[in-house]
Amino acid sequence: MSLFRLLAVAVALTLATPALSQEPATADEQAPAVEETASGLTVTELPDATDVPADVDPDAFLLMLKPLDAEELDAVAEAWKGRLEQLTREVAELRLASLDATGDVKMLLVEEATQRTFARDQVGDRLGDVLAALEAKGGDPSDRLAYLDAVTATDFDPFDFEALWPAIKAWLLNPNGGIAIGLAILYFLVILILAWFVAKILSGIVRKALGGVKGASQLLKDFLAGLVRKIVMVVGFVVALSFLGVNIAPLVAAIGAAGLVVGLALQGTLSNFASGILILLYRPYDVGDVINAGGVTGKVDAMSLVSTTVITPDNQKIVAPNNSIWGDTITNITGLPTRRVDMTFGVGYGDDLDKVMETLAQVCSEHEQVLDDPAPVIKVTGHGDSAVDVICRPWVKTEDYWGVYWDFHKTVKQKFDAAGINIPFPQRDVHMITA
Repeated sequence: MSLFRLLAVAVALTLATPALSQEPATADEQAPAVEETASGLTVTELPDATDVPADVDPDAFLLMLKPLDAEELDAVAEAWKGRLEQLTREVAELRLASLDATGDVKMLLVEEATQRTFARDQVGDRLGDVLAALEAKGGDPSDRLAYLDAVTATDFDPFDFEALWPAIKAWLLNPNGGIAIGLAILYFLVILILAWFVAKILSGIVRKALGGVKGASQLLKDFLAGLVRKIVMVVGFVVALSFLGVNIAPLVAAIGAAGLVVGLALQGTLSNFASGILILLYRPYDVGDVINAGGVTGKVDAMSLVSTTVITPDNQKIVAPNNSIWGDTITNITGLPTRRVDMTFGVGYGDDLDKVMETLAQVCSEHEQVLDDPAPVIKVTGHGDSAVDVICRPWVKTEDYWGVYWDFHKTVKQKFDAAGINIPFPQRDVHMITA
């Protein structure tokens, strides 16, 4: 084949194919025409699905197909199949001509064949949409589907190195090939970068807002700030995937379903998790406090979002689920700086109560850890079977509680013995009556 003939074939195919030279349909051409009347807006008929260009918006094309019945779809499918046949024939002719060509002519023929291959694939996509609609409405698309699969299969020889670069170049410069993929990757990266910046800003705002909440723990601040950052990044990643042409609807549905399954499987853990957030938010206790909660008494050694570690007075380590703690009454024994020591002493009925109360007051005043304000309370509170009950309630610093408690019992016994005050033990009088 002569050089002149090869060039003539390329030029003739270029001029003869309207699919490549046809401009993409504008929004007005793809959408139903709208007329303004006296009563408002009136929508007129949909465009003909056989006349639209191959690069029509897929969603708009599906809307054009929706009202058509099986017979009408069969006619539309035949029209698109004809367009596919024409482009397939042109691609084949160009590639056949390129087999005998060399140099620049071969490059031109391969580039033109690649461009028409893109156009053919677009027509194939639209034909696939029509055949899917036809099958959904009871038609038989099997023959056309077989033809579609056969002609759109990859037919490029990767070992034809002389034709490889022209094909790659044509693909890179094609708006629906390399340019489209490059832009999609660019948008993907831009969305991820923007999501990263937004996540950083929002997490900073959350951290700053929690900084103004009195008593908010550092663990809660870190958790909520990190949670906001992760949520924004996940949303940004899903949105970025949509720019790569990935259908995110199944992905979102899968994430929702997975969340439901995980939630049902970990409902106990999630309950502890929620309780942990409430504990960190309201701060009924903190690390170092002595508490009585969830059936456990001891010093809080560590806190997390799911459990609280407590060291008991006899040095046992207990890990209590946050749900059991938050769902129970929480007593923070060391939550306040001062505490009252409640003690009751029994004295004999024959003892001088004024002297008893004076002795207890002396013990309170002499103990260096007893606070002057509030003043100790010393009162007679009851008459038992064997003794008169006298309460003594001095105030101390919280950390001095047990030291004062133990000291008082020892000192009071010594003071009562020195003052001749009797601390009676239970006794019973037995009266014998003889007949």
